[in-house]
Amino acid sequence: MGYSIVIAEKPSVAKAIADVLGAKSKKDGHYEGNNYLVSWCVGHLLSHAMPEAYDEKFNKWRIKDLPILPTEWKYTAVDSTKKQLKVLKDLLKRPDIDTVINACDSGREGELIFRLVYEHCKCKKPMKRLWISSMEETAIKDGFSNLRDGADFDGLYHAALCRSQADWLVGMNLSRLYSCLYNANLSIGRVQTPTLALIVEREHKIRNFVKEPFYVVEITGNGFTANREKLKDKSQADNIRTACDGKTAIVKSIENQSKSESAPKLYDLTTLQREANKMFGYTAKQTLEVSQKLYEMKVLTYPRTDSRFITKDMEHGILDLVMAIPKIIPFDIEVDNGTINTSNIVNNAKVTDHHAIIPTSTAASTDMSSLTTAEKNILLMVCTRLLSAVAQKHIYSETVITVVCENEVFTTKGKTIKQNGWKAIEQAFVATYGKNKKGGKDKDINLPQLTEGQQYSVQSSIREGFTQPPKHHTEDTILSSMENAGAEDMPEDAERKGIGTPATRANTLEALVKRGYIVRKDKQLLPTDKGFNLIKVLPEHSSIKSPILTAEWETDMKKVEREEITAEEFMEAISRYIGDIVMNNKDGSIITNEHKALFPSSRQNDGEVIGICVRCGGDVLESPKRFFCVKKCGFTLWKENNFFSAKKKSITKAVAKTLLTDGHIFMKDLHSEKTGKKYNATIFLDDKGEGYVNFRMEFEKKGKK
Repeated sequence: MGYSIVIAEKPSVAKAIADVLGAKSKKDGHYEGNNYLVSWCVGHLLSHAMPEAYDEKFNKWRIKDLPILPTEWKYTAVDSTKKQLKVLKDLLKRPDIDTVINACDSGREGELIFRLVYEHCKCKKPMKRLWISSMEETAIKDGFSNLRDGADFDGLYHAALCRSQADWLVGMNLSRLYSCLYNANLSIGRVQTPTLALIVEREHKIRNFVKEPFYVVEITGNGFTANREKLKDKSQADNIRTACDGKTAIVKSIENQSKSESAPKLYDLTTLQREANKMFGYTAKQTLEVSQKLYEMKVLTYPRTDSRFITKDMEHGILDLVMAIPKIIPFDIEVDNGTINTSNIVNNAKVTDHHAIIPTSTAASTDMSSLTTAEKNILLMVCTRLLSAVAQKHIYSETVITVVCENEVFTTKGKTIKQNGWKAIEQAFVATYGKNKKGGKDKDINLPQLTEGQQYSVQSSIREGFTQPPKHHTEDTILSSMENAGAEDMPEDAERKGIGTPATRANTLEALVKRGYIVRKDKQLLPTDKGFNLIKVLPEHSSIKSPILTAEWETDMKKVEREEITAEEFMEAISRYIGDIVMNNKDGSIITNEHKALFPSSRQNDGEVIGICVRCGGDVLESPKRFFCVKKCGFTLWKENNFFSAKKKSITKAVAKTLLTDGHIFMKDLHSEKTGKKYNATIFLDDKGEGYVNFRMEFEKKGKK
């Protein structure tokens, strides 16, 4: 009997699978035992070749050479993981291997990661697919008992390939086109550019907002205050206030309504990222990374999902889980088995590849002290949401009182909670952890006992205010905008609405930061001058900055996945689209003097750009003693500074690049001033936007190597 080779997406996943399969022997780049070899990729081991790999003339960026439309696609090994690619190539060639099992993440990108390696190694051996939503031992065993034929996922692979190739065509062709037109280094992307357009559009509205005053006349008497509708005219408000002051008001109507709010749905990835940003200030990327880690730790189900429901067959297990989860919740929650309501979360029709994010049964016995702060926060968020989602409705009564004084109508509202229901759970969580979340707890608004026709004396006053501009986008609001962008312009049956997918939106935001188009300031996402100018020079009705384009492509990719259209048909349409844009714009007729002035010629002899400034998006350069922003916004990383010097470290060029790109860096052998011993930790760039740059640390968990 020959061996089966299992290829996972990450080493930690491979280790978990190897333990379940009994492949206990650790080799170089894989585990072996019990007729299994278990190895891993490390994310993508292969990337698209650059244009010059197709023709040397593409070494130079010239409009006359566009469009670049490969007929046979080329890939290159990622430098940092060439060794692991060779390990897989050698293993796949072994004559005693008779079956290859794809155990990469159960989604479009996981399929692509595996298939590119399989094709690169020219492997022809039978292929099976492991498709699971949890890393628990029982889920892995069930998955291996129900392996599917690899060919069942050919459509998914072709859709992933289409996405990858289409993005390459857009990026390589349009980035070169606009860079050449404006003599600047500009980056265009299918998802990146419409996302930037949303952030720029919000900024444009804020910059052009003109605040307007408004006036609200209020009358107070008999223990409560009622308000008239807002007025723009101050003299009109003064006249009403004068007319009503000291006069008699009459209760015209009293309306009492019983209302309720159903429990929230479970988390999909986007909703979890939005809530984590509001609650803890985590970026979308941080939430995804932590969720993925919790998945690999077997305490969370697969996070890259766009569903907020579970399937009917999971219902019984959910009941057991709901009763067990309160053991790890650090605040009092009472769960009554008789009141658990799963009807809100069960919907087979709304679960495609993966169900909603929920804790696993392993989570109920997790040692919370072994988790990092971020891991604990995300896990508790998911646990709390599960408990809330199956809890009873929030029921309250609302009273609306209408009062007339001097022929002017005033109203007030009151709310009395009858059954707190699911809100009691979320309020307890917010009260414990919600330092960054305003509000949270509903308040009863008590109104006096009144009867229709009742009269009482009032005093009047005017409350003045101003209309407010839109707020800057945060990670929360931009994720919401990306999810819903352009939905009103798309047909009801559109496969995907909005920009990107739950699995890709975090990387899109990180790319915009890395390329200097947006910066983070506290929770806000602000466009830089470079980002603002890029959107300005793109044609007014350009489809490349519209969310409709990416939604249409996603719909067609789903058709490829279902084999309703071929990958060749999809790519032919994309090639025509790229070709039309290039041909219609390569003559430079779209350029105006105003637009060209937005991108002055690049600086000469300023040296290597180390990274992008986190404050203003300017280039960061190196001098003998520091790394500094050329825009003189004050951002500086001193090579020798107190924080690093105390740990017997300095900021080298490599350290600076990593901090500017990733926002953090893992460092070994840091010196402790207290004990004199060495330790490992992750150092985060914690810039406040002004003054000196700050840093903070997150320590490595005990036992981690």
